[in-house]
Amino acid sequence: MFRIGEFSKLSKSTVKTLRYYDEIGLLKPEKIDRFTGYRLYTTDQLVELHRIQGFRQIGLSINEISVILSGQDYEPILQKRKAELISVLAETQSQLSGIEFILQGDKSMNYSATIKELPGCIVYSKKITIPNYDAAKQEVYFGIIPQIGEAIAKQYPELKCANPEYCFITYPDGEHKEKDVVIEFCEAVDKFYPNFDDVIFKEVKPCTIVSIIHKGAYAELAKAYAYACKWIDENGYIIADSPRENYIDGIWNKESEADWLTEVQMPVIRK
Repeated sequence: MFRIGEFSKLSKSTVKTLRYYDEIGLLKPEKIDRFTGYRLYTTDQLVELHRIQGFRQIGLSINEISVILSGQDYEPILQKRKAELISVLAETQSQLSGIEFILQGDKSMNYSATIKELPGCIVYSKKITIPNYDAAKQEVYFGIIPQIGEAIAKQYPELKCANPEYCFITYPDGEHKEKDVVIEFCEAVDKFYPNFDDVIFKEVKPCTIVSIIHKGAYAELAKAYAYACKWIDENGYIIADSPRENYIDGIWNKESEADWLTEVQMPVIRK
């Protein structure tokens, strides 16, 4: 038999760890000398400890190891850990792809991509046709959106916007159009109300997005979209739904185009 210090050297495990395993009943000494109080271990326990160390090295918890050593079926525990490692591996690969994308990217483009999880929400929405894309933002924010807000307030004075507030525009046509551009304005609200006229209340489901922040004129937003599409393609995602434009600062509160701030939100899923 081996005293705890000798067993520690043989097993490459600290004395502190062996004492802890003893205390919790994971690996108790074969014998404790009743005169000296020394913990004594056998070579068979060296094999048992080696098994415990193997389980620890693949990331199993002490409780999970205890369950396995008790003789219960260990396959569910190992399958769970396998799924966790696959998830970590995918996240690591995503981070590596992001680093590679930045290293190989155009340093003159002041963009970066972030993955976000957007919660679901209830919105009221209205589809609008405008003459062309370039005129869209000024016409929407100085004319159409205030009119929609006034109509909603008149119809449902008790309606409350979601907290935090969230409004966005999508382009449901599914393709670029030079004229007669259809946009859909959505504003998150506290609950459903009956539809009226051409204002529709609906649920927007949660989704994963690639977020790109664009600072500057709306006419330059195409660069943000190009960057987002390239990032999505090179980082193992595909576009899952219509992009959203979330206007943070713009013509309604900033005098200079250089200070306008827009978030391009691209719903995605893994390939």
